[in-house]
Amino acid sequence: MPTFNDPAADAREAYEAVRGLAHATQRIENPEVLYPVIGELMATTRNLSQVLDQLARAQQQHTGRAMTDSGDREAGSQLTFEAAAALHEAAAHIGQADTVLDRASNRAGQIAWLPEDPRYRWVSVVFLQGSEAEPVMEIIDRQGPDAAIAYLAGWDYGAETVSAAMENGYVYETAPQTPADRLVTDGDYALTYSPDLGYVGLSRRIDAPDPEPERPTAEASPARPGAGRHRGSERPEGASWFLPDVIAEVAENRGLSL
Repeated sequence: MPTFNDPAADAREAYEAVRGLAHATQRIENPEVLYPVIGELMATTRNLSQVLDQLARAQQQHTGRAMTDSGDREAGSQLTFEAAAALHEAAAHIGQADTVLDRASNRAGQIAWLPEDPRYRWVSVVFLQGSEAEPVMEIIDRQGPDAAIAYLAGWDYGAETVSAAMENGYVYETAPQTPADRLVTDGDYALTYSPDLGYVGLSRRIDAPDPEPERPTAEASPARPGAGRHRGSERPEGASWFLPDVIAEVAENRGLSL
Protein backbone atom coordinates (compact mmCIF):
# COMPACT_ATOMS: atom_id res chain seq x y z
CA MET A 1 0.00 0.00 0.00
CA PRO A 2 1.27 3.52 -0.72
CA THR A 3 2.64 5.49 2.21
CA PHE A 4 2.21 8.98 0.68
CA ASN A 5 5.25 10.14 2.68
CA ASP A 6 8.10 7.70 1.90
CA PRO A 7 9.34 8.24 -1.69
CA ALA A 8 11.63 5.20 -1.67
CA ALA A 9 8.92 2.85 -0.38
CA ASP A 10 6.30 4.21 -2.76
CA ALA A 11 8.73 3.90 -5.69
CA ARG A 12 9.15 0.20 -4.85
CA GLU A 13 5.37 -0.15 -4.60
CA ALA A 14 4.94 1.48 -8.02
CA TYR A 15 7.54 -0.86 -9.51
CA GLU A 16 5.75 -3.92 -8.12
CA ALA A 17 2.40 -2.66 -9.42
CA VAL A 18 3.75 -2.08 -12.93
CA ARG A 19 5.52 -5.44 -12.85
CA GLY A 20 2.20 -7.06 -11.94
CA LEU A 21 0.47 -5.21 -14.77
CA ALA A 22 3.12 -6.37 -17.23
CA HIS A 23 2.37 -9.95 -16.17
CA ALA A 24 -1.41 -9.49 -16.24
CA THR A 25 -1.41 -8.04 -19.76
CA GLN A 26 0.51 -10.94 -21.25
CA ARG A 27 -2.89 -12.42 -22.05
CA ILE A 28 -6.15 -10.48 -22.09
CA GLU A 29 -9.12 -12.66 -22.87
CA ASN A 30 -11.76 -10.04 -22.09
CA PRO A 31 -11.32 -7.02 -24.41
CA GLU A 32 -13.75 -4.98 -22.31
CA VAL A 33 -10.95 -4.35 -19.80
CA LEU A 34 -8.82 -2.56 -22.40
CA TYR A 35 -10.54 0.81 -22.16
CA PRO A 36 -10.39 1.12 -18.33
CA VAL A 37 -6.77 -0.10 -18.31
CA ILE A 38 -5.79 2.59 -20.84
CA GLY A 39 -7.57 5.17 -18.70
CA GLU A 40 -5.65 4.11 -15.58
CA LEU A 41 -2.39 4.27 -17.52
CA MET A 42 -3.20 7.82 -18.63
CA ALA A 43 -3.55 8.83 -14.99
CA THR A 44 -0.33 6.98 -14.22
CA THR A 45 1.68 8.82 -16.88
CA ARG A 46 0.43 12.17 -15.64
CA ASN A 47 1.48 11.35 -12.10
CA LEU A 48 4.81 10.00 -13.33
CA SER A 49 5.52 13.21 -15.23
CA GLN A 50 4.83 15.17 -12.03
CA VAL A 51 7.10 12.85 -10.04
CA LEU A 52 9.99 13.34 -12.47
CA ASP A 53 9.68 17.14 -12.32
CA GLN A 54 9.60 17.00 -8.52
CA LEU A 55 12.69 14.80 -8.44
CA ALA A 56 14.45 17.29 -10.68
CA ARG A 57 13.61 20.13 -8.30
CA ALA A 58 14.83 18.06 -5.36
CA GLN A 59 18.17 17.50 -7.12
CA GLN A 60 18.62 21.25 -7.47
CA GLN A 61 17.31 21.99 -3.97
CA HIS A 62 20.01 19.85 -2.35
CA THR A 63 22.85 20.74 -4.70
CA GLY A 64 24.78 22.38 -1.83
CA ARG A 65 25.25 18.94 -0.22
CA ALA A 66 26.47 17.21 -3.38
CA MET A 67 30.00 16.02 -4.03
CA THR A 68 31.70 13.17 -5.88
CA ASP A 69 33.14 10.06 -4.22
CA SER A 70 36.51 11.77 -4.27
CA GLY A 71 35.12 14.77 -2.38
CA ASP A 72 34.91 17.21 -5.31
CA ARG A 73 31.98 19.48 -4.41
CA GLU A 74 32.11 21.56 -7.60
CA ALA A 75 31.81 18.44 -9.75
CA GLY A 76 29.07 17.11 -7.48
CA SER A 77 27.09 20.31 -7.90
CA GLN A 78 27.44 20.07 -11.68
CA LEU A 79 26.17 16.49 -11.60
CA THR A 80 23.03 17.52 -9.74
CA PHE A 81 22.17 20.07 -12.41
CA GLU A 82 22.79 17.52 -15.17
CA ALA A 83 20.62 14.96 -13.40
CA ALA A 84 17.87 17.55 -12.95
CA ALA A 85 17.98 18.48 -16.64
CA ALA A 86 17.69 14.79 -17.62
CA LEU A 87 14.72 14.33 -15.27
CA HIS A 88 12.93 17.35 -16.75
CA GLU A 89 13.56 15.94 -20.22
CA ALA A 90 12.14 12.56 -19.18
CA ALA A 91 9.04 14.32 -17.79
CA ALA A 92 8.55 16.04 -21.15
CA HIS A 93 8.72 12.70 -22.96
CA ILE A 94 6.20 11.20 -20.56
CA GLY A 95 3.93 14.17 -21.25
CA GLN A 96 4.05 13.31 -24.95
CA ALA A 97 3.09 9.72 -24.13
CA ASP A 98 0.09 11.02 -22.20
CA THR A 99 -1.12 12.86 -25.31
CA VAL A 100 -0.84 9.70 -27.40
CA LEU A 101 -2.57 7.61 -24.71
CA ASP A 102 -5.41 10.12 -24.69
CA ARG A 103 -5.90 9.43 -28.40
CA ALA A 104 -5.82 5.68 -27.77
CA SER A 105 -8.38 6.05 -24.96
CA ASN A 106 -10.66 8.10 -27.18
CA ARG A 107 -10.64 5.42 -29.87
CA ALA A 108 -10.95 2.52 -27.44
CA GLY A 109 -13.91 4.19 -25.73
CA GLN A 110 -15.89 4.08 -28.99
CA ILE A 111 -15.54 0.31 -29.42
CA ALA A 112 -18.49 -1.96 -28.64
CA TRP A 113 -17.18 -5.50 -28.22
CA LEU A 114 -19.19 -8.44 -29.44
CA PRO A 115 -20.27 -10.90 -26.73
CA GLU A 116 -18.16 -13.94 -26.07
CA ASP A 117 -18.75 -17.12 -27.98
CA PRO A 118 -22.44 -17.98 -27.47
CA ARG A 119 -21.43 -21.62 -27.12
CA TYR A 120 -20.25 -20.84 -23.58
CA ARG A 121 -21.61 -19.56 -20.27
CA TRP A 122 -19.97 -18.70 -16.94
CA VAL A 123 -21.04 -20.16 -13.61
CA SER A 124 -20.14 -18.88 -10.16
CA VAL A 125 -17.85 -21.25 -8.25
CA VAL A 126 -17.27 -19.38 -5.00
CA PHE A 127 -17.65 -15.91 -3.52
CA LEU A 128 -15.84 -14.71 -0.39
CA GLN A 129 -16.01 -11.38 1.38
CA GLY A 130 -14.67 -9.68 4.47
CA SER A 131 -12.47 -11.82 6.70
CA GLU A 132 -13.06 -14.88 4.51
CA ALA A 133 -11.59 -13.04 1.52
CA GLU A 134 -8.49 -11.79 3.37
CA PRO A 135 -6.37 -14.97 2.90
CA VAL A 136 -7.12 -14.91 -0.83
CA MET A 137 -6.22 -11.22 -1.05
CA GLU A 138 -2.92 -12.05 0.64
CA ILE A 139 -2.29 -14.77 -1.95
CA ILE A 140 -2.97 -12.25 -4.73
CA ASP A 141 -0.58 -9.72 -3.16
CA ARG A 142 2.23 -12.21 -2.51
CA GLN A 143 1.93 -14.78 -5.28
CA GLY A 144 -0.29 -13.19 -7.90
CA PRO A 145 -3.82 -13.79 -9.22
CA ASP A 146 -2.93 -17.12 -10.87
CA ALA A 147 -2.10 -18.58 -7.45
CA ALA A 148 -5.42 -17.30 -6.10
CA ILE A 149 -7.25 -18.96 -9.00
CA ALA A 150 -5.51 -22.26 -8.24
CA TYR A 151 -6.47 -21.91 -4.56
CA LEU A 152 -10.13 -21.06 -5.18
CA ALA A 153 -10.43 -23.86 -7.75
CA GLY A 154 -10.54 -26.14 -4.71
CA TRP A 155 -14.17 -24.99 -4.30
CA ASP A 156 -15.04 -26.30 -7.76
CA TYR A 157 -16.88 -29.62 -7.49
CA GLY A 158 -17.44 -30.07 -11.19
CA ALA A 159 -20.98 -31.04 -12.16
CA GLU A 160 -22.22 -30.33 -8.62
CA THR A 161 -21.00 -26.73 -8.87
CA VAL A 162 -22.65 -26.28 -12.27
CA SER A 163 -25.92 -27.76 -11.00
CA ALA A 164 -25.97 -25.45 -7.97
CA ALA A 165 -25.25 -22.41 -10.16
CA MET A 166 -28.04 -23.37 -12.54
CA GLU A 167 -30.48 -23.86 -9.67
CA ASN A 168 -29.71 -20.50 -8.06
CA GLY A 169 -29.38 -18.43 -11.22
CA TYR A 170 -25.62 -17.82 -11.03
CA VAL A 171 -25.10 -18.34 -14.77
CA TYR A 172 -23.83 -15.53 -17.00
CA GLU A 173 -23.03 -14.89 -20.65
CA THR A 174 -19.62 -13.42 -19.82
CA ALA A 175 -17.23 -13.22 -16.90
CA PRO A 176 -18.21 -9.61 -16.15
CA GLN A 177 -16.65 -6.87 -14.08
CA THR A 178 -17.48 -3.35 -12.95
CA PRO A 179 -15.13 -0.39 -12.36
CA ALA A 180 -14.85 -1.62 -8.75
CA ASP A 181 -13.61 -5.04 -9.87
CA ARG A 182 -10.39 -6.49 -11.21
CA LEU A 183 -10.66 -9.43 -13.58
CA VAL A 184 -8.01 -12.06 -14.32
CA THR A 185 -8.66 -15.12 -16.47
CA ASP A 186 -6.75 -18.39 -16.64
CA GLY A 187 -8.09 -21.00 -19.03
CA ASP A 188 -11.72 -21.68 -18.10
CA TYR A 189 -11.51 -19.76 -14.81
CA ALA A 190 -12.07 -16.06 -14.16
CA LEU A 191 -11.06 -14.35 -10.92
CA THR A 192 -12.98 -11.19 -10.05
CA TYR A 193 -11.96 -9.22 -6.96
CA SER A 194 -11.99 -5.80 -5.34
CA PRO A 195 -9.29 -4.86 -2.80
CA ASP A 196 -11.25 -1.71 -1.94
CA LEU A 197 -14.51 -3.51 -1.12
CA GLY A 198 -12.91 -6.69 0.20
CA TYR A 199 -14.46 -9.45 -1.87
CA VAL A 200 -13.25 -12.07 -4.33
CA GLY A 201 -15.04 -14.58 -6.53
CA LEU A 202 -14.22 -17.30 -9.01
CA SER A 203 -16.30 -18.33 -12.01
CA ARG A 204 -15.83 -21.10 -14.56
CA ARG A 205 -16.62 -21.24 -18.25
CA ILE A 206 -18.86 -24.09 -19.35
CA ASP A 207 -20.58 -25.17 -22.55
CA ALA A 208 -23.86 -23.35 -22.97
CA PRO A 209 -26.81 -25.58 -22.05
CA ASP A 210 -29.32 -26.43 -24.75
CA PRO A 211 -32.29 -24.04 -24.62
CA GLU A 212 -35.36 -25.48 -22.97
CA PRO A 213 -38.62 -25.50 -24.96
CA GLU A 214 -41.00 -22.73 -24.00
CA ARG A 215 -43.88 -23.72 -21.78
CA PRO A 216 -47.37 -22.21 -21.76
CA THR A 217 -47.77 -19.52 -19.13
CA ALA A 218 -50.32 -21.57 -17.22
CA GLU A 219 -47.81 -24.37 -16.77
CA ALA A 220 -44.95 -22.18 -15.67
CA SER A 221 -43.25 -23.55 -12.57
CA PRO A 222 -43.02 -21.33 -9.49
CA ALA A 223 -39.62 -19.81 -8.78
CA ARG A 224 -37.38 -21.82 -6.54
CA PRO A 225 -36.86 -20.36 -3.08
CA GLY A 226 -33.84 -18.08 -3.28
CA ALA A 227 -33.42 -18.44 -7.05
CA GLY A 228 -31.98 -15.28 -8.56
CA ARG A 229 -31.41 -13.77 -5.12
CA HIS A 230 -27.70 -13.60 -5.92
CA ARG A 231 -28.22 -10.78 -8.36
CA GLY A 232 -31.07 -8.93 -6.72
CA SER A 233 -33.97 -7.37 -8.61
CA GLU A 234 -33.05 -3.82 -7.56
CA ARG A 235 -29.37 -4.08 -8.49
CA PRO A 236 -28.19 -1.01 -10.47
CA GLU A 237 -27.17 -1.67 -14.04
CA GLY A 238 -23.50 -2.60 -14.22
CA ALA A 239 -23.30 -3.85 -10.61
CA SER A 240 -20.97 -6.74 -9.96
CA TRP A 241 -22.30 -10.14 -11.05
CA PHE A 242 -21.86 -11.75 -7.62
CA LEU A 243 -21.94 -8.69 -5.39
CA PRO A 244 -24.26 -8.92 -2.36
CA ASP A 245 -26.68 -6.03 -1.94
CA VAL A 246 -24.87 -4.60 1.09
CA ILE A 247 -21.57 -4.33 -0.81
CA ALA A 248 -23.30 -3.00 -3.93
CA GLU A 249 -24.69 -0.18 -1.82
CA VAL A 250 -21.24 0.62 -0.45
CA ALA A 251 -19.81 0.66 -3.96
CA GLU A 252 -22.54 2.99 -5.15
CA ASN A 253 -22.04 5.35 -2.20
CA ARG A 254 -18.32 5.49 -2.91
CA GLY A 255 -18.93 6.28 -6.54
CA LEU A 256 -17.48 2.93 -7.69
CA SER A 257 -20.54 1.68 -9.56
CA LEU A 258 -21.94 2.89 -12.83
